[in-house]
Amino acid sequence: MIFRKGIVWSVLLAGLLLGCQSPEDMSSPQTIINKALKAHGSEILNNARLTFDFRGRHFSITRENGLFSYMRSYTDSTGAFIEETLSNDGLVRDVDGVRTNMISELYRKMETSVNSVSYFVLLPLPLNDPAVNKTLLGEVDILGEPYYKIEVTFQQEGGGRDYQDRFLYWFHREHFTMDYMAYYYYTDEEGSRFRQATNIREVGGVRIQDYHNFTHDSLTIDTIEQYDELFNQGKLKLVSEVNLDNLVLERLER
Repeated sequence: MIFRKGIVWSVLLAGLLLGCQSPEDMSSPQTIINKALKAHGSEILNNARLTFDFRGRHFSITRENGLFSYMRSYTDSTGAFIEETLSNDGLVRDVDGVRTNMISELYRKMETSVNSVSYFVLLPLPLNDPAVNKTLLGEVDILGEPYYKIEVTFQQEGGGRDYQDRFLYWFHREHFTMDYMAYYYYTDEEGSRFRQATNIREVGGVRIQDYHNFTHDSLTIDTIEQYDELFNQGKLKLVSEVNLDNLVLERLER
């Protein structure tokens, strides 16, 4: 009998201890993003290589023990084979295997282009970069599903050439998946986009997404938070699709 009472008291004590644990602060954007990283399997990408084809170009994204190498290769209109590689050491460009010098304007354009594709593919992992500022704007419904809406801006130091851009991300309140995003950009030209995740699949433990790319001409950098409402109302224009083809993930040794 004493043994049974001991079991009962142990169960009650365990329940009290669990009840005393502090609940997670879901008003913190960092808590939400951490849950999203887990839902997407993003930590795997810290030591992995992703290869895929996108809009006629081949990409290889490698991250290993804090080092990165983002490579884009293609054949240009003259038949030359181009390789552009962005790494911790900067950007290099090879034409038919020969290292070439780039004028500053071309360097900036290539750097932005390679980095932009890599950034979107790695999401939501880059949202924990040191230069990222995160703000929870509230909770909304999109197509009847509940979401947290988080704003992301960048500090000038460490925020890259496009630090003035503004991003919004919608994370499902139950599954913590990043199903929608929007951004306003100044790089090369000015405008905004709203992306809906499509063709969702798991590759090597990582959630991989393609996107439908929408826009609305009247929105400014200060009003892109209206994208969710306009999407619900069917008032957005589909401008393109973002499809990652022939994607392969290779885990690397830590």
